[in-house]
Amino acid sequence: MSSGGSAGRAASMRGNAASRGNAAWRRVVGRRGGLAVAAVALALPVGLVAGQGTAVAAPGAGSGIRGGSTVPTVTATATLPDVNLKDFASRLIPGSVDDDHGVRLGGIGSDLYPAGRPNEFWTITDRGPNGQIKVDGKNRRTFPVPGFDPAILRVRVEGAAIKVLSAVPITTTPGKPVTGLSNIDGYDETPYAWDATTKLAFNPNGLDTEGLVRTRDGDFWVVDEYSPSLLRISATGKVLARYIPAGVKLTGSDYPVIASLPAILGSRKTNRGFEGVALAPDGRTLYLAVQSPLQVPDSDTGDASRNTRILRFDTASKKVTGEYVYRLQDVTTFDPSAEGDPSELKISSLAAVNDHTLLVDERTDPVARLYTVDLRKATNILGTKWDTATTSPSLESLADPASAGVTGLPKTLAVDLEAVPGMPDKIEGVAVLGPRSIAVANDNDFGLGTFDASGRLVDSGVKSRILLLRLNRPLG
Repeated sequence: MSSGGSAGRAASMRGNAASRGNAAWRRVVGRRGGLAVAAVALALPVGLVAGQGTAVAAPGAGSGIRGGSTVPTVTATATLPDVNLKDFASRLIPGSVDDDHGVRLGGIGSDLYPAGRPNEFWTITDRGPNGQIKVDGKNRRTFPVPGFDPAILRVRVEGAAIKVLSAVPITTTPGKPVTGLSNIDGYDETPYAWDATTKLAFNPNGLDTEGLVRTRDGDFWVVDEYSPSLLRISATGKVLARYIPAGVKLTGSDYPVIASLPAILGSRKTNRGFEGVALAPDGRTLYLAVQSPLQVPDSDTGDASRNTRILRFDTASKKVTGEYVYRLQDVTTFDPSAEGDPSELKISSLAAVNDHTLLVDERTDPVARLYTVDLRKATNILGTKWDTATTSPSLESLADPASAGVTGLPKTLAVDLEAVPGMPDKIEGVAVLGPRSIAVANDNDFGLGTFDASGRLVDSGVKSRILLLRLNRPLG
């Protein structure tokens, strides 16, 4: 999720910042797709011990409370050390960033996925540093570092630090950086430079990556907020295919684009497309979360709605095979600081618990809670009238979908992150590590605060963090 909107309302951490530590780059360069691609690492102390397939802290590490059965115990908290964004980007794609305006590497918590070794994770950045500046009464989307290319990282939690083990830039099929810039004039936000006065060119290759899973053969499935879209990406970072809603006209991309997702998804709220993806234990079934209710029939209806959607996608047939209603909580009780605005609530991550249960990250900026949902007990609305934009009343208009014969996904509060002292704002990454253990990560929006008169960032001070949590009761 990009910065802007309510980010200014809740931009700081609830708790003391962890020690930054000292870090040094170690460069390991390889060749992928004609580009110099670097794996980067940070030399940091090791402090965790764990068994195979688990992620637990050594005795005495971390802190937490057990105020209730849904309140987890923090067993470790790790912070990403300060690294200049230009240095990071140049190690992946030399010359891609000429001026980072003082921005540091961040945004790596857009999602988490277990990497198969204790305390190691795949993470992904979003489209890069971006924000909103009001000009003549209207917000403009700014990209202070337009040359930034979204990247997939492999990281390890080591003591109080996040160590970057490797990083792969996301590139087009010919090997060019995709960038994070907006795609379609009139459909996406117009991109501007840091000062909100200089227009930037739209880029049909641009991606706002927000979630990932890794397959058994080493490829990745990634979701994007723009179209919204689902992407298959190779182990070396090349986009192999991008699936977008039918009817969305995305032309000029340097990779295959398949307009086969339900057309109704083209009515997504701007900057609120796909925000979560989960891979079922069968290794072939994906679940995709639309971050916010669709704007059907209009934006006022969508902003007031509590009904968003989760889709099922079969990676073998490359087809959507299911669609379910996820009903967001009542924002007035979920987060009183949201002042009753339903559009502040959103889905930010999905993780599979078993073949029929998903863990859903539902949040505002300062408040996050994780719910389990049972897919077996919900109505599959794929291909029904609810996928037609002219249906009246629309699904998004319904105060209670059950009144129209639609059973939404049954929800159970599983993990109350809001009750954990020191939990960062904007939790966007969730990984299931075992029946009683999970990891979560925040999106720090690259530390974006304000820019001084010379165009240098005045950092917000918010850091990228990963927390390992022990649950008081098993998931599912």
